[in-house]
Amino acid sequence: MKRVLFLALCFSLTASIAAAATIKIGLMCPLTGSWASEGQDMKQIVELLADEVNAKGGLLGNKVQIITEDDAGDPRTAALAAQRLSTRGIVAVIGTYGSSITEASQNIYDEEEIIQIANGSTAIRLSEKGLNYFFRSCPRDDEQGKVAVKTLMSMGFKKVAILHDNTTYAKGLADEAKALLKNETAEIVFYEALTAGERDYSAILTKMKASAPDAVLFTGYYPEAGLLLRQKMEMGWNVPFIGGDATNNPDLVKIAGKEAAKGFFFLSPPVPQDLDTPEASSFLAAYTKKYNEVPGSVWAVLSGDGFNAIAAAIKATGSTDSKVLANYLHKELKDMPGLTGKLSFNEKGDRVGDLYRLYKVDADGHFVLQP
Repeated sequence: MKRVLFLALCFSLTASIAAAATIKIGLMCPLTGSWASEGQDMKQIVELLADEVNAKGGLLGNKVQIITEDDAGDPRTAALAAQRLSTRGIVAVIGTYGSSITEASQNIYDEEEIIQIANGSTAIRLSEKGLNYFFRSCPRDDEQGKVAVKTLMSMGFKKVAILHDNTTYAKGLADEAKALLKNETAEIVFYEALTAGERDYSAILTKMKASAPDAVLFTGYYPEAGLLLRQKMEMGWNVPFIGGDATNNPDLVKIAGKEAAKGFFFLSPPVPQDLDTPEASSFLAAYTKKYNEVPGSVWAVLSGDGFNAIAAAIKATGSTDSKVLANYLHKELKDMPGLTGKLSFNEKGDRVGDLYRLYKVDADGHFVLQP
């Protein structure tokens, strides 16, 4: 019995030492739900980067462990996921994708003094709350709104319809574009919201068509955008559609079909294949070698930028203390060579610099960067 107790004690001590020698980083992403393709890519990217760090000796001599929670693209699920991650001894958390999902979790992390680096949450108000531990590797909607209006005006559209889905992100972008368009020569002839998750948008398409717009700015997400494109083709309406950055996902073409998606414009940071930094090239080669495909969208790649930023902060400071790391990210991380370009954060935790580009879907369903 003494021998058994001795062995059990040894095992317990060994496990405790091993746990202490592990730096835990959380990942909150939508592994299920309508945004699951984004979440799956996020998980693969962050795990790949963690494996690369561990192969080089880890951080501060310790192995990095990724602890993942599924937020299902749902605010209530996200709040529960954040609460669970907060009890796991994580240094920081990467994610998540949707702005309303991030908003449901960011106060939880901030109260627990856990750094959060969101990757696809562009809503302006997320960084206007004075939360010291909130950061994002993606740009904000006010930057996107400026590019959206500039694009609409450069294409010569005089009557514009704006359609959103009432989520934090989509309504925020819609409101920003609406406010900016009031200072331009274009007229807003339609401004309404659809209900995300429905299967038939013929009613709102018919109502929008009656307002006779020259173009439609849709600020929602790719599942609804795909359905709108398919259903407007079925009703014989050929009005140009321009999407916000949440439509940047190859599943849009799968949902709409190539014929309906052809000619669709959207604003976005560069898609993975158009990233031209040495860091991006090396990353894409490693990702393709491991998973036999490229990442589906840039939003998942931005989660990799978040992971690299927190890893750089830990290395530079020699610390895992959240206050030390947050101070470094706010004030000392300058122009870090990221997967999507140089990475810095301002005092609000926002990424510094303009990333937005204009894309068009071609006849083969490819996303083509516009000059």
